[in-house]
Amino acid sequence: MIIRKLRIFSQNVRKNSLITNVIFETLSHFDIILIQEPPWSEIRKVPSSTNCNGEPLMGTCYHPNWIAFARPPSNCNDSPRVISYINIHLSPL
Repeated sequence: MIIRKLRIFSQNVRKNSLITNVIFETLSHFDIILIQEPPWSEIRKVPSSTNCNGEPLMGTCYHPNWIAFARPPSNCNDSPRVISYINIHLSPL
């Protein structure tokens, strides 16, 4: 696979998941998307042996056409400041 041009889009979404999802749907012609201040919240509760209510699973927006790359949070109050999304068509690379 040869890439003649690499198209990169960067946007500060101010933790707004609606804007992030619109970017995923409308900018599929880009190769890399950099989301600044990505939404980061509790997705759901995960069963736990120590907590009867479950442990919170934290994360951000997901789209099947994009592969997310971010640093792992250091604690439960930490969240990434930038998340890189790579278009799935670049996965062979």
